[in-house]
Amino acid sequence: EAQVVESGGGLVQAGGSLRLSCTASGFTLAGYTVGWFRRAPGKEREGVSCISAKDDSTVYADSVKGRFTISRDKDKKTVYLQINSLKSEDTAVYYCATDTTGSGYGCNDLPLYDYWGQGTQVTVSS
Repeated sequence: EAQVVESGGGLVQAGGSLRLSCTASGFTLAGYTVGWFRRAPGKEREGVSCISAKDDSTVYADSVKGRFTISRDKDKKTVYLQINSLKSEDTAVYYCATDTTGSGYGCNDLPLYDYWGQGTQVTVSS
């Protein structure tokens, strides 16, 4: 069964760092636009970052610019989200999603994320 899997979440003190990973089974993330999202307690899901299939260009939400970095590994089978200078407001379940439809070749082309992971919890203690 094709699926997307996140890992790397945990409990971290404010100011600390984490690296989240996103991989796929049953297919590869190479060649697809991948996005990271998060849902904080009591809040709507928020788009955090995206890396495009087109040219690996990246997009970030204003709330995370300068602190989060999205990237792919060399063979493009894993997408990372490096999170630095963690704040309490970063506490959330983080989800990875990919657009295998090809609609969102670029991050600004309205990707249709059709595969979602189960999420990984990030908790920041103050």
